[in-house]
Amino acid sequence: MAALQTEAASPEKIADALAELKALKMSRGAPGRLVLGADSVVVAADGQLLAKPETRARAEAQLRQLAGTTHRLVSAAVIAENGQPVWRAGGAARLTMRALSDDFIGAYLDAEGEAVLGCVGCYRIEGRGAQLFTRVEGDQFVIRGLPLLAVLDYLRVRGEMPA
Repeated sequence: MAALQTEAASPEKIADALAELKALKMSRGAPGRLVLGADSVVVAADGQLLAKPETRARAEAQLRQLAGTTHRLVSAAVIAENGQPVWRAGGAARLTMRALSDDFIGAYLDAEGEAVLGCVGCYRIEGRGAQLFTRVEGDQFVIRGLPLLAVLDYLRVRGEMPA
């Protein structure tokens, strides 16, 4: 991600490139199979791109940064076959996080445990993370990290799923 940021790539381009890297890595070892890679980035209100926090201290800092603001979450998916990308899609959502107290952030991270460290933006909206927000605009699947409806449509077009 750092190299793409240095090139001033858009959040969409970064999410797509990360998804493609995942798909291609696995596809090379699975000839003849479709392999899906997906990734997401959070664009804070100040334009800073956020990645998975990896440590509790970084998670606390990210939640403080996002609290009381509206941010964008950009997700991308790439399907590869025989080591080559054959399809891609992306989507974005806007999320408004309510103001959060330090006590709330601590209790939230205690309750979420290590799982939240693997989540861009430090939330799992399908669970306890929903309480962080006052407004959510966009596809819930995109927010969860995968433009699932587009993926399913492609698989139907390819004949991999019943139409």
